[in-house]
Formats: sequence, structure tokens, C-alpha cells
Amino acid sequence: MARLGINQYGKAETHLVRVVRDAPAHEVRDLLVSVALSGALEAVHLDGDNSAVLATDTQKNTVYAFAREHGVGTPEAFAALLARHFVGGAITRARVEVREVAWTRLSDHAFTQASSEQRVAVVVAEADAQWFVSGLSGLVVLKTTDSEFHGFPRDRYTTLAETDDRVLATEVAARWRHDGSADFGAARAALLECFAAHHSLSLQQTLYAMGSAVLDACPGVAEIRLSMPNKHHFVVDLSPFGLENPNEVFHADDRPYGLIEGAVVRDGAPEAGPVWDPYPLV
Repeated sequence: MARLGINQYGKAETHLVRVVRDAPAHEVRDLLVSVALSGALEAVHLDGDNSAVLATDTQKNTVYAFAREHGVGTPEAFAALLARHFVGGAITRARVEVREVAWTRLSDHAFTQASSEQRVAVVVAEADAQWFVSGLSGLVVLKTTDSEFHGFPRDRYTTLAETDDRVLATEVAARWRHDGSADFGAARAALLECFAAHHSLSLQQTLYAMGSAVLDACPGVAEIRLSMPNKHHFVVDLSPFGLENPNEVFHADDRPYGLIEGAVVRDGAPEAGPVWDPYPLV
């Protein structure tokens, strides 16, 4: 015998570009919107009965129509607006994820996109509750000193040299769950300021310090999860050419890489609810 397990469906990565023209200097909002709906959907899976299925094409059209009728606002506000709209009838839970890429202004009507960074907002709504996660991905940071790595175990397979002065670089992906009040700008600034100021003895230590800094800066944040690959920079041996290399010339190696991940949780924080599961760490 078999039974239907956890399931959801929706429209993924609707690409919405909203131009705001209500001032001489226009504004461009560039969003990827993904919707996932779940609820009493056994009949469509078991019998092919579509009477409870809101077509994914309708979901896409709703995204575009809401952008015109209501504007976009913050990614969190737009995600919440959509999620609340989709809950009803057979649909008991809606998850909406909004990813935004920023455009930098060149003039009133011209823009450039030069960064891989994305702002991320996720809202899960039920009839009487909703949960918020905000975050970012693709935030590349590097520091040229104030980073060490030593004291690790050594065995016959260990070749990595210990160091008390290295380049530390990573591409931060972070998600923080909150009560809807967390200021994205304050959280992002806390991540950057901590990375710049922290004297690192390991990337793990830096991850914990950065997560703690967000909790300090944003009282509404209950938990932050971070994924930080170590973008390795190895000192090049220039001795065959009769040259010294006092930590000035590096080989940047893109793979394989160390991947450091972890969560920092506020003492007494409420349970996460459905906003994390069944999704990965970030």
C-alpha cells in the first residue's frame, strides 16, 4: 500500500520588472517570485480531480496584476500580500519567496547591474498566522588581514600550513526569521560591519560573530542561518624566480572549497513554525 506524503505546487521564478514612473527619476524593481501552495490536494494527486487547483498560470498572472494594483513595496510586504491572497478554500498554506536584484542608477532613466547579490524574502501564510524570513545571497566580502587559522589537528594527510595572517574571503548567504519587524538594511549593515571589524581565528568563529551582530542590531530576529564558502586565496611561491612574496600575490582557487554553515539562535526564541521546513539550511 502507498499513501500521499507531503506535497505542494506553484509557479516558480516569475520574473517581474516593475518600473515606477511617478517622479522624474524612475525606479526599477527586478524580482523573481516563487509561489508554493499546499492543503487539501489529495484529490488531484489520487484521482486527477482539478477542482481545488488554482492554475499556476493564474498564480503568475496574480503576481503581475498585484504589482500594478498594489505596487511592490518591500519584498517582505509583497510576499505577504500574495501569500495571504492565495490562502483559502482547499489551500491552507501559501509560501511565497521573493528574490530581488538591485539596479544602480546611472541617470534618471538609466541603470546598471553589477553585483550578484540578491535580497530574499519568504513569507508563509496560513489562515490565522504568518511567518517571515528575510535574507540575502551572493554577498561577496574579502579582508586582506586580521584572519588566522592554526591549531587544527594534523595527520598523515594534512598538508595545509598554519597561518596567522591570511586573506579571508567568502560569499555570504543568510536567512533570518523574524516577527515581520526586522529592518533589512540594519541586518545587512550588521553583517558587513562585523566582518570588517572582527579578528578571525576561523571562518566558523566569524560566522557566529556575524550572526550575533544581526541579533544585537535587530531585536525582532529570532534566528539567523548563514552559509559561507571559504573562497581560498593561496600565497604563490615565487622563490623559483628569485622573488619574495610577503602575502602580496595570491592564487584564487574556486574549487574545491570549505563550506561553513550554522545558525545563531536568540535565547527563548519562538519555534520556527513551517517557514524553514522542508527547506535546507538557507
